Amino acid sequence: MPTRMTYKSAGVDIALKEALVPVFRAIASKTSGPGVIGDIGGFGALVAVNGAGRGMRHPVLVSGTDSVGTKLKIAFATGRHDTVGIDCVAMCVNDIICHGARPFFFLDYIGLGKLKKNVVVDLVKGIARGCELAGASLVGGETCQAGDLYQPGEYDLVGFAVGIVDRTRIPNPKAIRPGDVLIGIGSNGLHSNGFSLARKVLLERAKLKLGARIPELGCSLADELLRPTLIYAQMARELFERFRIKGLANITGGGIPENVPRVMPDGTRAVLDRSSWSAPPIFDLIQRAGNVSRTEMDRTFNNGLGMVAIVSPRNADDVIAHMRRRKYAAWIVGEVSRGKREAVIA
Repeated sequence: MPTRMTYKSAGVDIALKEALVPVFRAIASKTSGPGVIGDIGGFGALVAVNGAGRGMRHPVLVSGTDSVGTKLKIAFATGRHDTVGIDCVAMCVNDIICHGARPFFFLDYIGLGKLKKNVVVDLVKGIARGCELAGASLVGGETCQAGDLYQPGEYDLVGFAVGIVDRTRIPNPKAIRPGDVLIGIGSNGLHSNGFSLARKVLLERAKLKLGARIPELGCSLADELLRPTLIYAQMARELFERFRIKGLANITGGGIPENVPRVMPDGTRAVLDRSSWSAPPIFDLIQRAGNVSRTEMDRTFNNGLGMVAIVSPRNADDVIAHMRRRKYAAWIVGEVSRGKREAVIA
């Protein structure tokens, strides 16, 4: 008689998934903020907007979604899954804060082949930690078991963030004028961009080992590559509250040339001086080991700047001083001029 087939024998363990719901609920409960209604486990996440929009005349929701990308390959190779959840949150909230939004709530999607409790618990703990850093509530998510889609030991990690801002506080690109100052805010490394090229250069061409300590980095290659993306939410909130920030650009995929023009009006050009800021050594290592052109580096990586703010000249020194008091690396990196809407690094 043929063996009875079950969903579990086909690769989907419903019982384990259900058993993890209380675990996820306990982890997420630590991030619960005003407006959150109910617990994880329902068909939808319920969040009351008025809880977050107090004091706003015209509250606007701002949403963003993103994934960790091929940085996950480093997590697979090392068996370290406790930090990429922070990256997932960062990649979403660092976008929405550019509109002046305060992160409000977050949901995740974990797609994987075989469900392993220790892996998904580490992922959710990292996501919750990212939410704490962002000031957002983790209100739900989805864990999808799809063994036919994923290689053994692999998964995908995607996030969805919603923030809130008063309509009158959303930066208006039309306020940006020639002569305005560009302030660069330091990154702590690659963040979660350019890993397809970084892995190709460091692991395949240079044949470096993830467990090897790299003197110029001051740590192992794995530690460097798994360093979580900085979450700039608290910093951005302070800047928008204290100063008139005309524009804020998240330097993600596409680097400075693609991302800075996204917050600028037609007829303006951002000109940056490369010598005005310092970059973590990982960027120089990649450029040398891969013989990567300067242009290719600029359009692939953040090269040391996680955010670029645009302010009037009279506010620039005060913004820099404030950032440095908060232990953020910050520099005046250029200015706005007339011309085609683009960002040029000289």
